[in-house]
Amino acid sequence: MTSVSTVTPEIESLCSELACRARKAATILATVQSAAKDRWLCRVADTLLAQQDQLLAANQIDLDQAREAGLSGASFDRLRLTPERLRAAAVGLREVAALADPIGKIREGTIRPNGLEVYKVGVPLGVILFIYESRPNVTLDAAALCVKSGNAVILRGGKEALHSNLALHRLLADCLVAEQLPVDAVQLVPTVDRAAVGHLLQLSEYIDLVIPRGGEELIRRVAAEARMPVLKHYKGICHVFVERSAELERAERIVVNAKCQRPGVCNAAECLLVDAPIADTFLPRVAKRLLERGVEIRGCPRTCQLIPQARPATPEDYHTEFLDLILAVRVVDDLEAAIEHINQHGSQHTDSIVTNDLSAARRFTSAVDSSAVLVNASTRFNDGFELGLGAEIGISTDKFHARGPCGLLELTSYKYVIYGEGQVRGE
Repeated sequence: MTSVSTVTPEIESLCSELACRARKAATILATVQSAAKDRWLCRVADTLLAQQDQLLAANQIDLDQAREAGLSGASFDRLRLTPERLRAAAVGLREVAALADPIGKIREGTIRPNGLEVYKVGVPLGVILFIYESRPNVTLDAAALCVKSGNAVILRGGKEALHSNLALHRLLADCLVAEQLPVDAVQLVPTVDRAAVGHLLQLSEYIDLVIPRGGEELIRRVAAEARMPVLKHYKGICHVFVERSAELERAERIVVNAKCQRPGVCNAAECLLVDAPIADTFLPRVAKRLLERGVEIRGCPRTCQLIPQARPATPEDYHTEFLDLILAVRVVDDLEAAIEHINQHGSQHTDSIVTNDLSAARRFTSAVDSSAVLVNASTRFNDGFELGLGAEIGISTDKFHARGPCGLLELTSYKYVIYGEGQVRGE
């Protein structure tokens, strides 16, 4: 995503107005009771199903244009809405409604020796700018989490999903009006002009946080230009390490799921590491399953000896987020070699070990520096919905403020509320 330096007066005015309206809406939303926000979420879920045909028709326009533009298979899949995905989105909306509201919640409290009552209380961040590509269902996740956590959100989707996002935003706005909530709590940037992103990233007086979700080029541009904090991950180079004590049938099932279930998402496995003592047995059997699913295997010399169909891997393959049915494979000497490989080549996103050795599992989970580390489970579980957050607005590999899937709590901050009875500080 190339930066555009020229911002027309029209774009500048449009973006400033969006941000100003979002700030006013955030001020109102911060004091809205939980019940009103939950009613809105349930209304959106109901309306989503009632308007399924209209939403799918809008999505079909985007799909037709994407097909003409030659969009890749994985990207095309991310763009697609289906009845099943809309039903899943409705379930997610209801799950968010059922979650405890973090706003106004007392996180800590104490009474000081002088009688002051000190409380740390959850508050919204304010205004969130959410910039994302493809995946129009993410429009719903972002709006749900932001409104429930008391934040206004400005949505800037990709041009490939414009018709889908316009239809979804219209639904969200209509439901806000119906529930007498500020309609500007959820706004969609109505232009695909990239200059709009550049100007929005300068508006730190209105926008408190920006969350980019998409390709590495987009995220690096946002991180470089934003004048407000950025919640992000650059790549999802996720690993599965099959350790020598692993049950091979279990390992096979995990590897195939992690790579093949949805290869175009950030928590799909991109690299398989196999412990040397079991490589001769495990690699041919898992390769058979992977090849049947259309996976291209790029392997180290030992891997290529065991899998004739494998292509020799280049050093760059172990640093690549393929987002496709391609898997880098390497045989490693032992657990420590696997940990070293992951910490050197990974992206601190999601990594999994398959093992029956508890000490190996504990060593792996303590030494691998990633936002989520799994034992005997697919990398695909590093997901807000799967981890009980209802939904997620993104996965962060940062270590400040939030890490891993970001749900309601990660979209809040806190303030200290202090009650006294006339206390003054010693003079």
